[in-house]
Amino acid sequence: PRPIEESGGGSVQSGGSLRLSCKTTRYAESSHCWGWFRQAPGKEREGVALIDDEDVRHYADSVKGRFIISEDDSKTHMYLQMNSLKADDTAMYYCASFLQYVTLGHSCALSDVKVGDFGYWGQGTQVNVSS
Repeated sequence: PRPIEESGGGSVQSGGSLRLSCKTTRYAESSHCWGWFRQAPGKEREGVALIDDEDVRHYADSVKGRFIISEDDSKTHMYLQMNSLKADDTAMYYCASFLQYVTLGHSCALSDVKVGDFGYWGQGTQVNVSS
């Protein structure tokens, strides 16, 4: 399995910022949609932000204007800059990738993918926002 590793979680007060990092390996022959999901206690895992092979970024409505997803030129390191954090952002954050999304007929839009489409997941990094 391809390794995915996240880092950068922590505790911050409401209004503060955190930056999450994720690294993985890439296979040139595969289309690649990857990004961030989160899961709060007692809630389902939800998509936060995704980025596709065309560098198009997709955001959940709850984080638009506050979070920024980006990746480096090698497309092996991805980042989530989280600004103006709220208590509702408290969750375990997971980096995940969906290979061959184009071949399988998907876009990388959050409305077009499911958690089960993502075959590779990191171990998660905890983000705590105190009000």
